[in-house]
Amino acid sequence: MQLLATGRALRVSCRWSLAASNLAAPRPVYINRLLTYQSKALRPRFNSSTAAPKDEQTLGTEPAPSIASSSPALTLGNKSFQPDDWTNAPSHILAHLGRGLYLDENHPLSITRKLVESQFSGPEFGNYAEPDPIVPAARNFDDLGFPADHPGRSRTDTYYLDKQTVLRTHTSAHQRAYFQQMNRNEATKPEEKGYTIVADVYRRDAIDRSHYPVFHQMECARLWKRPENEPLKSSQQTAAQIWKDLEALPRHDVVVEDPNPTTHPTRNPLQDKYHTAEEAEAITAHLKRSLELLVIRIFSAAKEATENPDAIQEPLKIRWIEAYFPFTSPSFELEVFWQGEWLELLGCGVVKQELLNSSGVPHRIGWAFGLGLERIAMLLFNIPDIRLFWSKDPRFLSQFQAGRITRFMPFSKHPACYKDVAFWLPSSAAGSVSAAGGSVPFHENDIMEIVRGAAGDLAEDVSLVDEFTHPKTGRKSLCYRINYRSLERTLTNEETNKLHDKVRQTLVKTAGVELR
Repeated sequence: MQLLATGRALRVSCRWSLAASNLAAPRPVYINRLLTYQSKALRPRFNSSTAAPKDEQTLGTEPAPSIASSSPALTLGNKSFQPDDWTNAPSHILAHLGRGLYLDENHPLSITRKLVESQFSGPEFGNYAEPDPIVPAARNFDDLGFPADHPGRSRTDTYYLDKQTVLRTHTSAHQRAYFQQMNRNEATKPEEKGYTIVADVYRRDAIDRSHYPVFHQMECARLWKRPENEPLKSSQQTAAQIWKDLEALPRHDVVVEDPNPTTHPTRNPLQDKYHTAEEAEAITAHLKRSLELLVIRIFSAAKEATENPDAIQEPLKIRWIEAYFPFTSPSFELEVFWQGEWLELLGCGVVKQELLNSSGVPHRIGWAFGLGLERIAMLLFNIPDIRLFWSKDPRFLSQFQAGRITRFMPFSKHPACYKDVAFWLPSSAAGSVSAAGGSVPFHENDIMEIVRGAAGDLAEDVSLVDEFTHPKTGRKSLCYRINYRSLERTLTNEETNKLHDKVRQTLVKTAGVELR
């Protein structure tokens, strides 16, 4: 089987983060008890006598790349927001709220979620979902230690409902609540030592077969208790308990490359103010064994789903790489050698003790990891295009069944239609209204948002093919190539021409460019 999901599709997000928040989080949904999910609860409504934007753009309608500050109040569920200069969440993104793909038991994302949860199941782990993606910007950024000038805060990267509120960019926006919940559950659920969280997250991003502005993350943490007073004096006792828990995990015979020491003074430092080397060694060993077992489970399922499992000659291999994350230390990335290439799957590490302290659980110690569900599902089911996860086509959905990993069988390949758009950037951003919201300089994600607003999932890929600066005037020209292709049918020339005209007109209107 040729793996169609690219290495880039499987790369770990650089924004996997673990941190504390000073704001209360919504009550989580306990997945094992979830019976139904009201998918319409978060669909957008506008408090005005004017007609609300449709959830899906249709040919001939004006795209709405951003919501202007003069717009009526936006209501999502039981929350209302007054758009301002920061508001940049367009209707085609808001239409995804409440879909709950990871809760549809026959959807490949839900099947993948359950596969991960089966490795981290009850009673030791609680499996939770966070259906509401609307969080305060402070919880998403400030409380996680993002610097004031971090690009992730920018409207070019993040969807804002107003200056104070965003669509979460990672599941870590909810982490503090789960650390605190473990304390609250100690009397009623003493056996629960960790948790998994699954949620939809939102980021302005490129348009290609491995990126989508709405995707799904899972993160997991496992904590151990330490004495509340002078825990370092009892570090041998704490480490002994962790080693005992490690021995309870199954062993495996997969080849693992792990050439580096657990900690390194500069590359991967020990949190020596809070942890002893013995504790870090024990936590890391438990973390790595747990994730190696997860990878073996995932790739065993992927191998069984191939047309001819016996034809795969190369054995599975795992490699540990030193990494850096602001919220864990030591930190690691896990790579897997699969069908001739190393694939980076996830990031992990020993949780920074400062985060546990600020979360109100200073007497706990442990590990955490994060991964993207789409990346794993593309590999498991051999799904070549991330847009397919949002398809309602029965030819796609009927191929999957809860509890089974099956190889995706593509529909008839529909032809691509490539069209270029070239333009001069404005000499100044003054007077232009960016698709990122307000008056900000043009960013590549602006054209991505404009194309998504005009063409939706009919745009397969957008790439920069030419860049030119005029030697006399200094004006800059860009040329982007857009590949229009439906996953379900052949597009007509008339349809693609209308889509492309909308892109061109919206570029002029919102970005102030001059078409060439």
